[in-house]
Amino acid sequence: MRSPTFAQGRSQFVRSVDGREARKPRRWRLRAMPGVLVCLAIFANPAAADGLRNGIRAFAAHDYVTAARIFTYLAPLGDARAQTYLGYMFAYGKGVPQNYMVAAGWYRCASQQGVPAAQYMLGLMYDKGQGVPQDYVIAYALLDLAVAGAGPEREHWARIRDAIASKLSLIERVRAQQLAFEGTPGGGCLPIVTGY
Repeated sequence: MRSPTFAQGRSQFVRSVDGREARKPRRWRLRAMPGVLVCLAIFANPAAADGLRNGIRAFAAHDYVTAARIFTYLAPLGDARAQTYLGYMFAYGKGVPQNYMVAAGWYRCASQQGVPAAQYMLGLMYDKGQGVPQDYVIAYALLDLAVAGAGPEREHWARIRDAIASKLSLIERVRAQQLAFEGTPGGGCLPIVTGY
């Protein structure tokens, strides 16, 4: 009979009904399984990573039609960067017909995944009432989230957020900060009919 050492902590063995030792099932393996599956799904699809890279290259080369085709394939699969690019393309009519409602939908999808650029752009759409009802409280909340996750653009985004704050009463600003604390405003983002 094996006895566990002090370093092992809890015993890995249990005594079965007939008196023999049997190994305990490792519960940590079961708890780690969803995380392992997510990692495998992300890294096992190099074609999606290549597709995103090709889409970004096409976008940078101003080949917006090709970029739109690639991003339109990747965005419904949940690729937040493709959703952000597609939102921008629909907002400005780059390679696709301009459609603020569809742009807001794609920005919402990406912002719910925590993409600061998507949160910023969706906040601007709420500020201007483009594709969504004009709502300064939600605009401030989204811009506050974007500023929190921003990189080098933080200072510029903070000035825009503060300009929107000047449109709010104290009560509205507190509500907006509460919304930002709660996270990205919910609501479904798919299906989005692109018409493309």
